[in-house]
Amino acid sequence: MKRNTFSVILLILIAAGLTACVGGSASEAAPRDNGSEGPTAPVPVRPPRPAPENQSDESAGSGPRIAGCPVFPSDNIWNVRIDQAPVHARSAEYVRSIGADRPLHPDFGSGVWPPGSRSPIGIPFVVVRGDGQSRAAFTFEYADESDPGPYPIPDNAPIEGGPDASNKGDRHVIVIDRDNCKLYEVYAAYRQTRGRWRAGSGAVFDLKSNQLRPDGWTSADAAGLPIFPGLVRYEEVQAGLIAHAIRFTAPRTQRAYVWPATHFASRIKDPAYPPLGQRFRLRAGVDATKRFSPETRVIVRAMREYGMILADNGSPWFISGAPNEKWNNSILRELKTLRGSDFEAVDVSGLQAQAGSAAVRGK
Repeated sequence: MKRNTFSVILLILIAAGLTACVGGSASEAAPRDNGSEGPTAPVPVRPPRPAPENQSDESAGSGPRIAGCPVFPSDNIWNVRIDQAPVHARSAEYVRSIGADRPLHPDFGSGVWPPGSRSPIGIPFVVVRGDGQSRAAFTFEYADESDPGPYPIPDNAPIEGGPDASNKGDRHVIVIDRDNCKLYEVYAAYRQTRGRWRAGSGAVFDLKSNQLRPDGWTSADAAGLPIFPGLVRYEEVQAGLIAHAIRFTAPRTQRAYVWPATHFASRIKDPAYPPLGQRFRLRAGVDATKRFSPETRVIVRAMREYGMILADNGSPWFISGAPNEKWNNSILRELKTLRGSDFEAVDVSGLQAQAGSAAVRGK
């Protein structure tokens, strides 16, 4: 029997109204588990908000960003997952040489160290406006491997170690030009007079480019790599995602380097020691479901999916991050329950697209 058209329309409208009264749309449901940590609860999703100049402004799917700039393209090796990369043939030797029983150490946090000093915990950075910041002239000890500048570095730019930084410290200065998306990094920086500095070395990186340093050149880091893209930042953890590799150090490295590094800093020729640039990751079998808080779980997930890059000589398994007074140092100490034996070296050489570039093939 034929139905009256007006009756059909009326029934549809009534049904739609009842649905709207009973419940919301599917998009208003609780956040779904991302599946990266098995049955563990996901980090709470926070609404987006404008990022201050010294904070990140991550957006899903676009890769790491800072002050409106990409932190290198999405196909840059820093920003590419390596959880499916093959285990390196010398993984066990590398881990043993760094310290299989040594704990992971988050070399960042809130407050100062040592107590009573003026030394923030971590590697600081500052964002400046490229069209308004005065330029500083630098005299470099390793001038033949440094970008001459001038650099848009404020006279009061934060120095790693703070006002109490010793002559033995790395004294890194990191500046991001938000207008031109350029990254300026300096090692062993000392302010001389207004607008003039001396330093060990300096490097300039185009944050929109995959170009590496010239082969054999250092940077503000021993490996010739940029420092900033490997820092753990509070805003990333707050957002629930670190979509890049993390910088770390080892006591002794090999007199060699592998992509994407361009420089070595050792006299050791024993192949049992890792070269600079070597990628590591948290082993898939390590249980991270119960012993970590939501904040540290974000860092653990990054170490499993994006891994860590060996960038300099230093204390074993020290991972780098930016200081922030919002860090909870007690929670960060949960990471020390991880040991060197929880990690493995991976071989990413097959991902390299071409010489002189940090881009991966097929992206």
